[in-house]
Amino acid sequence: MSTINAKLVELLDRVAHGQVSPDDARKQIESGGEHHVGYARIDTDRLRRCGLPEAIFSPGKTVGQIAGILRAMREAGQNGMATRVTQEQADAIGKEIPEIVYHPDARIVTLDTVPLPAPVGLVSVVCAGTSDIPVAAEAALTAERMGARVEALYDVGVAGLHRLLRHVDALRASRVVVVVAGMEGALPSVVGGLLDRPLIAVPTSIGYGAGQGGFAALLAMLNSCVPGITVVNIDNGYGAGVAAALINRNQ
Repeated sequence: MSTINAKLVELLDRVAHGQVSPDDARKQIESGGEHHVGYARIDTDRLRRCGLPEAIFSPGKTVGQIAGILRAMREAGQNGMATRVTQEQADAIGKEIPEIVYHPDARIVTLDTVPLPAPVGLVSVVCAGTSDIPVAAEAALTAERMGARVEALYDVGVAGLHRLLRHVDALRASRVVVVVAGMEGALPSVVGGLLDRPLIAVPTSIGYGAGQGGFAALLAMLNSCVPGITVVNIDNGYGAGVAAALINRNQ
């Protein structure tokens, strides 16, 4: 039984024994999907409703705010995850919550309260260059924490296409493929022309001046002549990882 269901059973038992009035129980149930901590309203019902807990987007938040939201999620019996966390932020959060784990490649902090789901299926995460790894690692870790078995293939961009071609058979075994690329953003079109699997393309902000911080890669992916490619926003590894895990889960 999940923590959320256990708390509901406990509340109903208290109503049955006259410890809580039906009206008070109704109010608790109606507000049960939200944990208000002053500066944030944490959606603790998202796990039941959408199949994934709320994630903390760290830029713009103080260390105290990030730690406070992580604590609230732990109190709700859910695993916490904060994205785009710097090493300095992670060190400071760790002083407040020693149990956190920092994943530097993905720039993610995690705080686990319950076991993660057993990995199933297969999501492949491919990135063009080493500079794209932070976004690719964010996608990979996100999908993994949502119950996907993940395999990563890094630094196989079109500048050396032979590096990719030797892995095509392995990619064809995947349920879904995430392709991360900056510069001219050509890699998703190449991969998409070789596979019969759902493909999620992620443009990154890596590139020179005319790349406009990933805008050139975004436009290239949106205008791909390969049908069926889905494109997320620039540097949105988290969004790609969620989408990939949902596709993987429902196949």
